[in-house]
Amino acid sequence: MRRYRLLAAAAAALAIAQGAALGQKPATPPLPVARSVLSNGLTVLALEDHTVPSVAVHIVYKVGSRNERSGITGLSHLFEHMMFNGSARFKPKVFDQLIEAAGGSSNAFTSPDTTEYHEEVSSGALATVLELEADRMRALRLDRQNLEQERAVVKEERRLRVDESVEGSMSELLWNTAFVAHPYRWEVAGFLRDLDAITLEDARRYFATYYAPNNAVMAVVGDFRTAELFRLVNKHFGPIRRAPAPPPVVQTEPPQRGERRSELWRPAELHAVTVGYKVPSFRHKDEPALNLLDSILSRGESSRLYRALIYDRQIAAAVYSANDSRLDGGLFTLYAQARPGHTAAECEQALYGVIEDIQKNGVEERELEKAKNAVRATHVRSFTTNAGRAMLLAEREALFGTWKDIYNHVPRHEAATPADVQRVARQYLVARKRTVVTLVPEQSGTAAQEQEAAK
Repeated sequence: MRRYRLLAAAAAALAIAQGAALGQKPATPPLPVARSVLSNGLTVLALEDHTVPSVAVHIVYKVGSRNERSGITGLSHLFEHMMFNGSARFKPKVFDQLIEAAGGSSNAFTSPDTTEYHEEVSSGALATVLELEADRMRALRLDRQNLEQERAVVKEERRLRVDESVEGSMSELLWNTAFVAHPYRWEVAGFLRDLDAITLEDARRYFATYYAPNNAVMAVVGDFRTAELFRLVNKHFGPIRRAPAPPPVVQTEPPQRGERRSELWRPAELHAVTVGYKVPSFRHKDEPALNLLDSILSRGESSRLYRALIYDRQIAAAVYSANDSRLDGGLFTLYAQARPGHTAAECEQALYGVIEDIQKNGVEERELEKAKNAVRATHVRSFTTNAGRAMLLAEREALFGTWKDIYNHVPRHEAATPADVQRVARQYLVARKRTVVTLVPEQSGTAAQEQEAAK
């Protein structure tokens, strides 16, 4: 019987996704979510699904790199790592050992706006997961050994993802240049000198401020009984004391009143350019139109940017766009890597040409419908696993104030018109709100020496 239900659920999900791809408009499936808020402020969402004997737990702490300050950048990401190194009742490495012994997995990630932890285990191990999560929320092991061990790990991650990555270092410089006051100006990885400067007292103060039940949302999806889940949550999390409300992030970013430009000189083979335009919060009414514009520009080989720069003019080896909106606003970004024999300046002007064509002539109905199909299919796919639904519920509750916002996602995009897409292109993708970073390739020391020796 279980196997039949699983196959039926998979077939239904496939049918919905296929329907979306054909332009049909499936509604978000109704979810019988139970919501409870503990006296200490922890919000808990429960969604029973007995299709398979597994459970997914997803916890969102409403803290990310936007909550940092100069001098402690990267601390949110550092905490993500420290959270797996023991607590009052569980020694280092025990967390992962117990999860894996239950046939499960765990992981975490840090974003500019949140830090999130998730586990998926067999349903019989749910109590163990709750006990582990509650103990590290209540009494994480915060000592010098934990700090120094994870400091070394996150510094190495920064080197790999930013310092030794051409695209990573270009992205960092773009945000450093576009924002002059808001914490979005630094990467989640933080600045290397700040990582070196973080003290144990900084870490303890950060934990006490942000890792509190009243600053977290937990979603549990899968094979359990809701009444029993709430009993276990109250048992393990109920005694944890709430903390004072975290200080708000002060919105001190001044308006951008003109184009900003930076050059990045570093060893590289090909020229490249990245452009960022200021856009509002993902809660803003223009978010759907910006998402659809992003899809029209760079989703697939029939997209505007691919056709113009790679297929028609053949000046770029890679090109893409991204609507990187965040809680307090963000950037709509464009990127192009030039082919050998071509320049960043050529690619930059070609990018502007594509944008200007949309601003002047708009987009076609078929392009917009294709973009909407992609939104529908992506949204539906997030409902096909326990982990996907748990993440979706917890994030919507934490960032939009209610998990029920999931019901608005597809309709908001469906309501967007070609005129809306043209309007946001005209309103936001303008020179005075633009920041540009161009890559100037330098030869590495080895390459320069070899070239000199060959003369």
